[in-house]
Amino acid sequence: MNNKRRSRIDKAISHLEPLLDIIRDILSEEQDAYDNLPENLQDSEKGSVMEDCIQSLEDALDSIGEAVSYLEEAKG
Repeated sequence: MNNKRRSRIDKAISHLEPLLDIIRDILSEEQDAYDNLPENLQDSEKGSVMEDCIQSLEDALDSIGEAVSYLEEAKG
């Protein structure tokens, strides 16, 4: 791979990394909100929806992190 393409990969990574920070913040806020729910509400439909949201945010973090890793690998 030439330097121009490596540079473009670096640019792509530089766009993904701030997304990771944003999603981490949202995840932390959602987890805190869930943790602060009374136990009976955690076991309700609202709690279940929040847990699903938390899992989706964790999955998004994993996927974007994996994409960054693949891009780093591609650079060689």
